[in-house]
Amino acid sequence: MTSSAKFSHRCIGCGREHADALSPFCPCGHFIDIVYDLSRAALHPSANPYERFFDLLPIRDRASLPATSHPATPCPRAAALGRRLGLAHLYLKNETVLPTGSTKDRMAIAALSYFREMGVRRFCAASTGNTSTAFAHWVEQWPDLDVVLFCAEDFLDRLQVRPGNQRVTVYALRDASFVEACDAARQFAEENGLLGERGFFNPARREGLKLAYLEATDTIPTPVDWYVQAVSSAMGVYGTWKGARELMALKKTDRLPRPLCVQQESNRPMVASYEAGSPSLRKQDIVSRPRGIAKAILRGDPSRVYPYMRSIVQETGGTLLSVSEQEIRDARAIMEDLEGISICFNAAAAVAGLIRCARDGRIGRDDTVMVNLTGRDREPIPPAQVTWLRRSASGWEPESSPHIAEPAG
Repeated sequence: MTSSAKFSHRCIGCGREHADALSPFCPCGHFIDIVYDLSRAALHPSANPYERFFDLLPIRDRASLPATSHPATPCPRAAALGRRLGLAHLYLKNETVLPTGSTKDRMAIAALSYFREMGVRRFCAASTGNTSTAFAHWVEQWPDLDVVLFCAEDFLDRLQVRPGNQRVTVYALRDASFVEACDAARQFAEENGLLGERGFFNPARREGLKLAYLEATDTIPTPVDWYVQAVSSAMGVYGTWKGARELMALKKTDRLPRPLCVQQESNRPMVASYEAGSPSLRKQDIVSRPRGIAKAILRGDPSRVYPYMRSIVQETGGTLLSVSEQEIRDARAIMEDLEGISICFNAAAAVAGLIRCARDGRIGRDDTVMVNLTGRDREPIPPAQVTWLRRSASGWEPESSPHIAEPAG
């Protein structure tokens, strides 16, 4: 395989080919995706997931990968929880063991490698904590790459930046939502000639996140019928659906898993529009300032993503549902008690959705089920230096000189 022929960038709507996806949208309005030459792809015998699934990642040269990564995460059969729920083939993909405690480590490695090959050396991003922490951790692998992070005030305590990390600049927005932080990052990038990372619409994010499912197919002895994950923009679910299609083309599986997409009741925009049968996200379902205990999935306006996720759910026979705070808390306690795994509230939301569906009979006893336990709680390590931004009539402006954060504890 020649490196140039490994993959192309194509619009998922009109099929037009693009030189790259640093501008993520086609003129027709749809987003640009990665399409591999699967006739020349293979799975390689390696314990390193980035080597094993290299032909299904948007990286042309292995030298672009970091010098160190991480091994595949465990995916054990959940015997005790399976007995409790009456599920004979239940598996837990334990992403809590990843270096930053979140499945977003996969996204960061893929995205940073992809960016470097595209000639990017500095970019802007925003998140509710997991993505930014992963970027801050992995960007240190490359001395010529820097990231500017934008964080809404409510999520700053979820961001970890190692003391002395010179690759990261942090801006925190007073009294802002996650969506406003994303908009501020995009505006900063445009004004300073930088790449705006674009979240779901950065194709390398979706490609990196599919690795959890790809790895699991090496461990789980039967094809996966249900894939369970808590969602905000659902880029992990999209990645899993796409990865499953690629494995089908390679004759490594014979089916697409049904996604069970779970949100919390305090912030359920996609669930509400889906239950109403709407093909687009309804304005009344947008949550301007979302609140909830599962902070990583507090995206209140996934308008541009929702139609694609609805289409995937309908195509596969999956579903979207929401769970209460008490169900999330109960699920976390059950996981600790029965399986000995400590998970964050976001992962617990997925388990709560699984419990609901199993008890309602929507998942069959003999179905093979994979739950993505997307992360664990982290001890806060606030960035040593933060530039605070305050809302003004002309936009976001620095409120003072950069603030030196006090050490945690």
